Amino acid sequence: MSRISIEQVKHVAHLARLAVTEEEAEKFTQHLDAIIEYAELLNELDTENVEPTTHVLDIKNVLREDTARSWLTQEEALKNAPQQRDGQFRVPSIIE
Repeated sequence: MSRISIEQVKHVAHLARLAVTEEEAEKFTQHLDAIIEYAELLNELDTENVEPTTHVLDIKNVLREDTARSWLTQEEALKNAPQQRDGQFRVPSIIE
């Protein structure tokens, strides 16, 4: 017995603004049914003594340490600016 109908496939395709032919709808019905059948196998697993997790692997912060260091000065950053004023980049106005 199919867990998903061809009408459901067509409805979802319509919601997603996808044009599907009758042949495609039948093929997708079979594919989605196989996916649901495989996912239902998970219900047969004994998870009584399995601790819930949010991620399979331990997640660790792998970023470098946040340390202050010298960088560009304001003058160096603005030296190639086509226009500048009061220590800031000057750009054309876009709002009238």
